[in-house]
Amino acid sequence: MPTKLKTEKVKSIGTLLNDATCIVSADYSGESVDTMTELRRALRVKGVNFKVIKNSLTYIAADEIGKPGIKEIIQGQTGLAIGFEDPLDPAKAICEFIDKSGANITIHGGLLGDQILSADDVQKLAKLPSKAQLISQLMSQLQGPITSLVYVLNGPISSLARVLQRKIESSSET
Repeated sequence: MPTKLKTEKVKSIGTLLNDATCIVSADYSGESVDTMTELRRALRVKGVNFKVIKNSLTYIAADEIGKPGIKEIIQGQTGLAIGFEDPLDPAKAICEFIDKSGANITIHGGLLGDQILSADDVQKLAKLPSKAQLISQLMSQLQGPITSLVYVLNGPISSLARVLQRKIESSSET
């Protein structure tokens, strides 16, 4: 029979996991408290929470919210980087921290919506441009043909204006 405290924890874990846009699972065993504090601080700046949650409670919460894929990315001593806004944030933040600090943190995998990601997929996700950068690239791609069209449509009018200007200049010289 589960205790009231464990039932409440499972409910809060379920809410946390259900609200997440992306979850990255990582093994942090062997890291010092200072490194873990730095990790949490670095992730918090990016809007990502790093939670160490008991695996059995997480399994129960995953079943209750209908996301059994979470069970596949949790193995052994696991911490979860949980993002609530941009789905790229957890992957980018944890990979960036590992690269900069040289910490011995191993990524197990991730969950993006209902899709399970391998450790390699999380690395690839971290290398993608942000949503704002992708929108700006798209806008520049859309703007290119329109700018070219304006120049093409403006060409005959510009040519006519130059011919008329030269005619005026040549008639004023004589």
